Amino acid sequence: MIVDLNQLNPMQKQQWLQHAVAPRPICFASTIDKAGNINLSPFSFFNLFSSNPPVVVFSPARRVRDNTTKHTLQNVLEVPEVVINIVDYEMVQQVSLSSCEFPKEVNEFVKAGFTQEAATIVKPPMVKESKVKMECKVLEVKPLGNEGGAGNLIICEVLKMHVDDRILNDQQTMIDQRKLHHVARLGGDWYCKVDASNLFHVEKPNTQIGIGIDALPETIRNSNILTGNNLAQLANVHEYPVVDNTFEDQKLKNIIQYFSLNVEEMDKELHKYAKELLDAGKVKEAWQVLLTDVL
Repeated sequence: MIVDLNQLNPMQKQQWLQHAVAPRPICFASTIDKAGNINLSPFSFFNLFSSNPPVVVFSPARRVRDNTTKHTLQNVLEVPEVVINIVDYEMVQQVSLSSCEFPKEVNEFVKAGFTQEAATIVKPPMVKESKVKMECKVLEVKPLGNEGGAGNLIICEVLKMHVDDRILNDQQTMIDQRKLHHVARLGGDWYCKVDASNLFHVEKPNTQIGIGIDALPETIRNSNILTGNNLAQLANVHEYPVVDNTFEDQKLKNIIQYFSLNVEEMDKELHKYAKELLDAGKVKEAWQVLLTDVL
């Protein structure tokens, strides 16, 4: 199916894009206007764009149905400061409630049952219940259009972070990703939660360069069993592996013993076992199994 966005109305564009570009982290923004009215509102057009200087960007879009702007945008144009409160699973229903279009003079902290906590260097208050709060100054507001659905990029420099000690690692040196159960937006009414059950590691190449999938032997590269992810795991090694004569594996011995008279079946079983090892993150072991096939 090909979706031509030029043929869609603004609401249809929004639906297609929000279902496809996901999950999106949520910026729970607290702002204040010159009269002292406080606003608290979530935005899923949000991300980190620079660490030095520390810059995050979120976008309160113009409403699709009537092209009006949101109080958050109006506030930062008057007082260019914001606290970005990170949303986790324990507060997601309250966050959703705060997104109701209350009148400007209504404080969403009160309506959604959150506790105001004074920031240290900016005027808007922090959400006490949030486990990570970022005090920010607004560097620039960049409109992306004038019609309903158009975003307004609010470019912010993070000045201070407030992190709940309960989500730090054992050394108290960094956030433990397993303890901060982030919530992210998908399309429609769908959200997702990050916790230990759905976390996984992907080894990054960093400064060392992987050999690449094109360097894999043809029998491995053209495997009907190994997936593209599996091949990339194998190709992320920095040097082509060699046989380790000290490597012992009973399942590998069994495969060689039972299928030695049928090379095609043995190759299939070796690839199945290598995939099992790769799915468990055991790249070195998988290479030793596959080197048996190559040789």
